Amino acid sequence: MAKRNIVKLGDDILRKVCRTQLNFDERLHQILDDMAETMYAADGVGLAAPQVGLLRRFCIVDVGDGIVELINPVIIEKEGTQTGDEGCLSIPGKSAAVTRPMKVTVRAQDRNGKNIIVSGEGLKARAFCHEIDHLDGILYIDKKEN
Repeated sequence: MAKRNIVKLGDDILRKVCRTQLNFDERLHQILDDMAETMYAADGVGLAAPQVGLLRRFCIVDVGDGIVELINPVIIEKEGTQTGDEGCLSIPGKSAAVTRPMKVTVRAQDRNGKNIIVSGEGLKARAFCHEIDHLDGILYIDKKEN
């Protein structure tokens, strides 16, 4: 594993829509492992591919109950709302109140291409939404409350 550089606000890649991940090979596995090391070293709870300079549709989340890898994720169900402070490893030292669903269900693939469905509530739902937004070039500052 290797720690990667985290792209910061101002880099155009953070505003681009990512391409579908088609290959589920050793290269993808290495990138996912590198992303996990990078996220943990930065004390984050999520990291998306564009944040390490890759325009691909995958992200990782770990809110304290184990890492979840989401390749080509799509939110298929949302319930309720929650508003709370949100930050981002690409915008260090800043945070803002953002409204997100209280619970989400995501359809995705795992690192081997197997279809999975995962759900999260509270912080995990927030993290899923935040990281999936990154894959569409959306940052939390675009959604912050006034």
